[in-house]
This record gives sequence, C-alpha cells and structure tokens, in this order.
Amino acid sequence: MIRNIIFKIFFYFGVIFICILFIPAFFLPQKVAITAGKISGFWAKFCLEFFLSTKIVIKGRENLINNNKFFIACSHQSMFETFFLQILFDGPIFIFKKELTKIPIFGWYLIKIGFISIERNKISKSNIDFMDKIKSTVRNSNRPILIFPQATRLNVDDRLPFKKGVGRIYENLNIKCQPVAINSGSVWPKSGQLNPNKTITVSILKEIDPGMNAKEFLDYLEKNIYMELDLIS
Repeated sequence: MIRNIIFKIFFYFGVIFICILFIPAFFLPQKVAITAGKISGFWAKFCLEFFLSTKIVIKGRENLINNNKFFIACSHQSMFETFFLQILFDGPIFIFKKELTKIPIFGWYLIKIGFISIERNKISKSNIDFMDKIKSTVRNSNRPILIFPQATRLNVDDRLPFKKGVGRIYENLNIKCQPVAINSGSVWPKSGQLNPNKTITVSILKEIDPGMNAKEFLDYLEKNIYMELDLIS
C-alpha cells in the first residue's frame, strides 16, 4: 500500500514536471515534443523498477522490423505501454481516443507529437477522414503507427475480440504489421492496487506481411497475441 502511494506520487509529479519543463516545445520543432514523450517513458520505467521492484523483460528483439514501413498492433492492459513503447519504437504515432486531447497540457502534447485521434462509437467528419489521415501520415513519416486493437485497457484475463478497425488499417495501408503482446496488467492494472516484485514482459512477435484480407488478418493477429499473452501472463 505504501509503495503504491509512493510510486503514484513520484510518477505523476514527474510526468507533470516533464510536461511543464517542455512547454516551449509547443513553439519548437516536433522532435522536441517527441523527446519529452521518450523521457516520460524512461521515467515510467524507472519508477516501476525503483519503487515497485518491477523487472521489465523484452522478448523477441530479433523480430523488430527495421528499414521498412510498418504499423504496430499491441495488446493494452495498463498505462505502461503508452509510455514505454515511445522508447522501444523511437516515438511511434499512437492512435488514441479523442477525449485525451481535452486534458490540459498533456492533451496538447499528444496533438503536437502528431498522434491521431478518433471518437469512439461515433460517426463524425473526423472519423470519416480517419483512414486518409493514417495513409497520409504513413506516406509522409518514417515513424510507425501504433494501434491498440482492443481499443481500451483490459484486465489480464480478458480476451475480448479485437476491433475491426485494425483489419481495415492493415488492408488499406498494405504494409507489414508488428504484433506486440504485453502483460503489464499483472503489475499495473487499469484499476486497483499496483503489484510489486513482478515482471512485465514485452513480447515482440514475428511480423505479419501484407496480403491477407481484413478478416483473415484480424483473426490471425488476435489468435497470436492472445496465445502469447497466455504464455507470459
């Protein structure tokens, strides 16, 4: 209980400090704001390791895609991956829910960094133009797109079907997919107490080549990520 409180105090005050320190980034090139995101990733890693004695293991580094256009599809159980993956994939472009842009300063960073927002369960002009935004981003940037196919944080044992949108992204982009499975909810669940003295495994799975239809890809991705989560959880 005490370690939970100490972790939360240091982690959140650290993130707030980084946001304030990098306020000038709003008026500087985008790479400055991306640096702030990476620093927050290192801070999350440090706080987990130092205050909760968490071991962070990266499995399957040899599967990392290099020198190719690709997008990342990652399981989502906690806040950990939203911070740490900024380090691992060198500032990817997250697809995230639009409500987050309403958070003062933090939401402004998301916009500055170039993250792509979507309004969940709504039909709006921005959602209709969503695929065009993604295609344009992939065409004009070397940073990979990162999407959470489950669309929200889930409990460790939840195995809900993936959202169809990731299948459409795969089919429309016609580029490789880098699947990632993370069991972060065993340490940092979406609600309740954090669990010290445990291991977070970031498992990088073998790339998925373009060429399948949306449903085939979605079924294959879901099966492989959930199989891996069963192994590492």
